[in-house]
Amino acid sequence: MTMTEIRLVIVEDHDLTRVGLEAALQRRDGLSVVGEASNGFQGLRLIQAEKPDIAIVDIGLPDIDGIELVRHIHENQTDGEIGKTKVLMLTMHKTPDAVLASFAAGADSYCMKDTDIDHLEEAIRATHAGNPWIDPQIASIVLKKFRKDTIESQALGGKTINIKALDPEYEEIVDKAGLTGREIEILQLIVQGSSNAEISDALYVTVGTIKTHIRHILNKLCVDDRTHAAVLALRAGIIE
Repeated sequence: MTMTEIRLVIVEDHDLTRVGLEAALQRRDGLSVVGEASNGFQGLRLIQAEKPDIAIVDIGLPDIDGIELVRHIHENQTDGEIGKTKVLMLTMHKTPDAVLASFAAGADSYCMKDTDIDHLEEAIRATHAGNPWIDPQIASIVLKKFRKDTIESQALGGKTINIKALDPEYEEIVDKAGLTGREIEILQLIVQGSSNAEISDALYVTVGTIKTHIRHILNKLCVDDRTHAAVLALRAGIIE
């Protein structure tokens, strides 16, 4: 085993999906599936025994759901523990409640089952590197949820509604980044799924200018791509 090998555990109740994922991932350089489980409690025992780098977890498990499993995983790991298992949710569920509950429980990334294996590998490597990964369609759903809660808050006379998905650690990272108003505006458009050309049209500037802004955003947030920047913004609660 090389030093860069990423050890994986798959927790998925559908046999064909689980076997297919294992076979596909084992063929990828630097990835190793060290175990698989068909339910939550079996998965928890496997994760405790193998201590994988990443657990790929389905939400719809037959005993305890994937969100509850994530909570158990984190309960069994201490803060600052070296080699903590990160969690990548892999599911067909894309409702705001499922997405937000997963992140609130401690999931690191969220990927749809219908994604191709190349994007799944990208999600795995990003998660392993400590960068949250989220499907663009999911980011859009979360944004809509934040906006809805903002409107409800205003309707209640400005009372604050706590959103469990917000993470003080991410909030601190974004605060220290010193994003400008224009950069936040661009982040909002990225979360909505806009391309550079679409952002350029919306803001009446050249595509080159947008690329420069995005490069500054990535540098300030210390992330590698647009998706990771959008996730940080969402989890920090700066997107309204």
